[in-house]
Amino acid sequence: MHNFKYGVLIVLSAGLAGCGTVETMAPTPAPSAVATMPADALVGKWGIASYREEKDRVRTERMARSFCTRSPYAIKKGPTDGVMMHVADDTKEYELALKRSRDGKTYLGFATPPGDPQDREIVSMTDKEVIMRYVDPDANTRYGTFIYVRC
Repeated sequence: MHNFKYGVLIVLSAGLAGCGTVETMAPTPAPSAVATMPADALVGKWGIASYREEKDRVRTERMARSFCTRSPYAIKKGPTDGVMMHVADDTKEYELALKRSRDGKTYLGFATPPGDPQDREIVSMTDKEVIMRYVDPDANTRYGTFIYVRC
């Protein structure tokens, strides 16, 4: 996969060499190749809750904090550069990675281009709280917007 990316960049660079306007044809990095931060930032124990309407966010944050003492969700480091987490409708954990799209949005998901239907969009992320929602409209309707509060 690494060699493929470099091959694509070489082909793109060769094609751009003949262009007269570098400014409009400047190559941009592949969206899945630009990580926003190490996925290790997600490793740890979290209280999780979800909401569907913004007016419920504050109440949901309190609920997520209460899960820290009752049943925290553990996010573990993956075997490569990702983290081990569950995905929608599956009890098995998978390795997921943070990735950034060309429009600047951050996603968590498999090694696919950012914004894949199985991804979660990171709405906001600090050291103590992460808010994310599924890209897939059906999964988003069923699960809502998640708040992860660090325990």
